[in-house]
Amino acid sequence: MPGRRRVLFVTDLAYQARGRRYCDEDIFLTSRLRDDFDIALCHPLDAAALMDAFDVVVVRNSGPVLHYQKEYDTFREQATARGTRIYNPLSGRGDMTGKQYLLDLTAAGYPVIPTIDHPSDLRLLPEVGHYAVKPKAGADSIGLAFVPREQLDGLAYGDILVQPRIDFRYEVSFYYVDDAFQYALRAPDPERRWVLEPYEPTDADLTFARRFIDWNTLGHGIQRVDACRTREGELLLVELEDLNPYLSLDLVSDRTRDSFVASMTASLHRFLDPHPRA
Repeated sequence: MPGRRRVLFVTDLAYQARGRRYCDEDIFLTSRLRDDFDIALCHPLDAAALMDAFDVVVVRNSGPVLHYQKEYDTFREQATARGTRIYNPLSGRGDMTGKQYLLDLTAAGYPVIPTIDHPSDLRLLPEVGHYAVKPKAGADSIGLAFVPREQLDGLAYGDILVQPRIDFRYEVSFYYVDDAFQYALRAPDPERRWVLEPYEPTDADLTFARRFIDWNTLGHGIQRVDACRTREGELLLVELEDLNPYLSLDLVSDRTRDSFVASMTASLHRFLDPHPRA
């Protein structure tokens, strides 16, 4: 159909994610986006070789890039060199570039779980029973361990982050397209991260989440702000996912799902044609 934009939709349909079905979500999204775009799906390892034939590359449920870090780095380099349009744009400051942002936000005084990467900063962490240790390049809880304080001095610092293990009431995620809030979901059981239910955020909740959306300065794309609610009622950032956030669209209402697809479609059109002619 003349005038339709070509979208290369990057997804690993076979990736086995704990508590999530990547394939179902991306099959649904592409079935709906096809109303406005010509779409082809490809595995993340094939994206660099195929992207020149498309108007935009949409990176969705492509799995943790640490499983193919070299190829992902090459994809980013080639896309930047060729001026390829990538959605989400590669300018994200969150998980797209690793976990450094948790250190940056801690240093800047944002409401985030306190995070350090050097033994001299252990004094900055509160005294708790156990601490979370995770790789800076980690994803999907890969490499995560919980250790008592007496073991922190013996860790091999440099490529790891250390955080206090927070005794929280529940986790909540806020989903955005561009800078517009779409919906929120809550995991009421701390031991079952992906057993989610709809959540109605307060104005204070949205103000919290919006601070991180504004900080990221990502003009286009899909973002998920993950937070935990402490026993004292405070929200603390857990993760700012701006690379390939899973959306849990199967857990929202039909109306919310339709609204999200409409927002994503409009966002892609704006991204591809930021100055449409009247």
